[in-house]
Amino acid sequence: MKPQLKIATNGGKQENDEAEPVSPTGQYFNSKVLSICIIAVLETEVPVNESCVMPQLRDVFLPLNPRFSSVMASDKKDVKQWKRVEVNLQDHVVVPSFPDGLSVESYTDYFDEYLTKITGDQLPQDRPLWELHIFKYPTSKAANHIIFKLHHSLGDGYSLMGALLSCLQRADNPSLPITFPSTQTTKKIKNNNAMEFINWMPRIMSSIYKGACDFGWSFLKSTCKADDKTPIRSENKGLGFNQIKISTIELPLDQIKQIKTKLGSVSSPFLFLLFYPIKVYTFISD
Repeated sequence: MKPQLKIATNGGKQENDEAEPVSPTGQYFNSKVLSICIIAVLETEVPVNESCVMPQLRDVFLPLNPRFSSVMASDKKDVKQWKRVEVNLQDHVVVPSFPDGLSVESYTDYFDEYLTKITGDQLPQDRPLWELHIFKYPTSKAANHIIFKLHHSLGDGYSLMGALLSCLQRADNPSLPITFPSTQTTKKIKNNNAMEFINWMPRIMSSIYKGACDFGWSFLKSTCKADDKTPIRSENKGLGFNQIKISTIELPLDQIKQIKTKLGSVSSPFLFLLFYPIKVYTFISD
């Protein structure tokens, strides 16, 4: 049954007065030939209480961005706009059911298969372009999983990740904002100490040498030497139409800190994404 969605209006204003134009990028990500979604997986150490999910979505998640309560519609001139609607949260929350009493390994396989399935499913266009899936079975990774499926037209990965993290609360004190481990090293370098400068010289020269080698190798790869064949560069024109399979890579936090330290003090959204996730979900073509 399709949900009954109504355009939200204020007083005697026309619908077009309340519509927000869809950006060219948003239209590109949601067209007849292309539909791209962002999958965010939250792993929990304790089972998820479903009774807490709905109020959190209603009171915290939806107010974060009006697009979470909007559909993409076309006006009389076929121009796509965001239209506010009444959201039925039950249409957006999915709790899959699997056989009870199975082993952790079996539920892990079920989770990977389920994640692969929802990755390829299209989001309905007659309601806001997001879904929340609660996988309430223990796997080798976590007690439960919360899967957010957000259409890329709602925003980029960095802003959507920030929106999701803002919905979380600290277990020790929910009134305080969520915090992460500090990325700053505890060892301070004294600028007025000549010995400290001498100790750092080999590292500086090594960084310069590696940078020159990387630049030279990149120049050769872009001009003379072709890249090796890989699952991504297979020269198969139909590769993008093959089925995908979910694969996970576990990155220990200590190793990520070492990478962040070696990269120096460069600050960018990429480094923010690199430092904090512990597991990376990748999509591998069959």
